[in-house]
Amino acid sequence: MTQKARTMTLTEQTLATVDAVLRASEGSAGQVRSLLLAQCPGLSVMQCDASDVLEEPFRSYAAIDLHLVDARGHCVQMTADLNAATGILLASGSTPV
Repeated sequence: MTQKARTMTLTEQTLATVDAVLRASEGSAGQVRSLLLAQCPGLSVMQCDASDVLEEPFRSYAAIDLHLVDARGHCVQMTADLNAATGILLASGSTPV
């Protein structure tokens, strides 16, 4: 019998921390990812090139687009719903809209 991994949903407090880090950061997506993992234990943080993501970002910052990820189902998908978000995706290499 397999057990499904528990997923943590994002909170307003976690999103505020993510927002503060992204607003203050001048580093790469990798550096931002490291900062967020240190400041938000348990947060699922992924990164990729912005050209790999078709969905509109949840928020855009100077060098990074923030996408909310929903991994509750069989497939991982992007979401605009904070209540459904279980992690974040940092997409770099695009111009903010």
